[in-house]
Amino acid sequence: MKVNEVLSNARDAITVKRVYGEPYEKDGLTVIPAAIVGGGAGGGTGHDDKGQEGEGGGFGVSGRPAGAYVIQDGQVSWRPAVDPNRIVVMAGLAVIAFLLSRPRLARARALSKD
Repeated sequence: MKVNEVLSNARDAITVKRVYGEPYEKDGLTVIPAAIVGGGAGGGTGHDDKGQEGEGGGFGVSGRPAGAYVIQDGQVSWRPAVDPNRIVVMAGLAVIAFLLSRPRLARARALSKD
């Protein structure tokens, strides 16, 4: 695939349609889902001493839910998405920080009693 083709495909893949979903309405309530989308592309060309040339590239896109805009009775509100993976990671980091600091706290308490 040529570098220009890769960049063109990447440009087409990272659009506002990837960020905001199609709004849907039910019983006077409109919901517009939103996501966090990121991506990148890269490419290059080159040649060697034998006169051979080549080029190539690639791109990637990732996304995760961010939340939704809720429209009801002319009022707009933002409802963030809950990411259970992020909650588990943060809880794990808190437990690790506690376990690593526990010996120092015990040593500091022992020294303060003397």
